[in-house]
Amino acid sequence: MTETNIEQIKPDIFRTEVPLPRNPLKATNSYFIIGDERNLIIDTGMNREECREAMMEAVESLEIDLARTDFFVTHLHTDHIGLVDVLLQEDATAYFNEPDAEILSYENLWQLVCSLSAQHGFPAEEVYSAIDDHPGQRYSPKNEVDYTMVRDGDVLKYGRYELHCVTTPGHTRGHTCLYDPNLGWLFSGDHILGDITPNISTWQIEANPLGEYFKSLDRVDQMRVELVLPGHRRLLKDHSKRIRELKAHHRQRLDEVLAIVQRHGPCHAFETASHMTWDLVAEGWDDYPLMQKWFATGEALAHLRYLEVEGRLKKEMAGEIMYFDAV
Repeated sequence: MTETNIEQIKPDIFRTEVPLPRNPLKATNSYFIIGDERNLIIDTGMNREECREAMMEAVESLEIDLARTDFFVTHLHTDHIGLVDVLLQEDATAYFNEPDAEILSYENLWQLVCSLSAQHGFPAEEVYSAIDDHPGQRYSPKNEVDYTMVRDGDVLKYGRYELHCVTTPGHTRGHTCLYDPNLGWLFSGDHILGDITPNISTWQIEANPLGEYFKSLDRVDQMRVELVLPGHRRLLKDHSKRIRELKAHHRQRLDEVLAIVQRHGPCHAFETASHMTWDLVAEGWDDYPLMQKWFATGEALAHLRYLEVEGRLKKEMAGEIMYFDAV
């Protein structure tokens, strides 16, 4: 059994860290709101044994009746949605957002992702290995869930709390936070993280997730937020300061990507990522773990695409590969 640490944030709000073994994220924060009639769990961890054990230990320790417990999923990534189908009981509700649910409903989703990643220069011989190792493929829910869709402005009431749904696209297309305007508390999922930077990536050339992320940060910056309860790592209080840091990080990334393209000529996303600066202990790009190359390439594409939308880069196809070049 894993050792589960439960933190009481208020008399009826708790956090537990659900371990993510051999994953740089280390753990997912799962939040429990205890009500007289029904409870709410926000995010669950992956569908793997270590996560299931930690969640069940927390459920038992807090004496939570899962038959009276609903779930809210901030976004589609498996470290947040993975255990919903395991924990959800009959007649309970699982809240989710429509844009992310639509992506999960794609037929042959992973074959599509393979095709798109190859289009952006990810080596063909490594594509299927990357997909096989991808946590979204290995640790996602195994059973279909009948989600209740929420939209921006919807209000969920649990115990003494009124939780307003705030759509914050960027990290995913439909990422949704929960906000209590009375407390000024924001359950931020992966929209705002304190110790690490949320990954903003894409494989779809028509998407502009970084542009959406900047807009979402600006929106949340205008809200009265006394406490951010994120999907990973520590809680934080000065959300405006953190937002400025996140925006500065991505602006620096954009400058770096633009300089790479200007220096090396037309680049696809995989090549661009190989020249970018990453916080990894390795001799060089060739020594990076396959999954880190995968996430890096998706992030490089998001920044290339933003620069293209701004008119600072142009894209062109050469054979089956998409390249970006200076204007």
